[in-house]
Amino acid sequence: MTLVLENVQKAFGDVPVLRGIDLTIVPGQMICLIGASGSGKSTLLRCMNLLEPIDDGRILLDGVEISEPGHDPQPVRQRIGMVFQSYNLFPHMTAVENVMLAPRRVHGQSRAALRPRVEPLFARFGLADRMEHYPDQLSGGQQQRVAIIRALAMRPEIMLFDEITSALDPELVGEVLDVLRHLRGEGMTMVLATHEMGFARELADTVCFLDQGRILEAGPPSQIFETPQEARTRAFLSRVL
Repeated sequence: MTLVLENVQKAFGDVPVLRGIDLTIVPGQMICLIGASGSGKSTLLRCMNLLEPIDDGRILLDGVEISEPGHDPQPVRQRIGMVFQSYNLFPHMTAVENVMLAPRRVHGQSRAALRPRVEPLFARFGLADRMEHYPDQLSGGQQQRVAIIRALAMRPEIMLFDEITSALDPELVGEVLDVLRHLRGEGMTMVLATHEMGFARELADTVCFLDQGRILEAGPPSQIFETPQEARTRAFLSRVL
């Protein structure tokens, strides 16, 4: 599945947030979005799976424009999963109930039919013994892993991650990044907004530096981190590395 953004623009009121984004995501690719807070990374991700309507430009999924007004977003969101900074787990449901909720509602599948499919996901990410725990019985890292499993249970073709380690204590960040490494190894197509520069340098195919709603510079990690071309990129990296 190929996702293409052409001249995507988005404003909130009079404040422009995305100023002409061009980006192509091909199967198996990992793209890391870096940049200061407010540069447009989160909004860009939300536009990709139609959580935010765009003001101009086009978004195409396998050649079909999905950004035109009136396009049904639900089939798109089933193919493009998203995990947010906050876990957004329902506190009155166990981990496994949280994971099964969307497939039950969207696909009409029963608990009995879903259980054998989601149990291996919990096992794969080290949570087989936490399936019946409620969110307040889980650490932050465990809750974020449940949120990732919940998105994967919909069998998406692309996964979007919005600063998913930013709300975690430093000692818990590694266990969530290990999940992303696992997905990378399986060939999952991913786009991440992240402040984890070491992770981006290690695993990304392409790193995009966003500044004031534009992709100011994009390229392989070696180029962006070692020989950035733009003064703004160099200034940003000098502060965060």
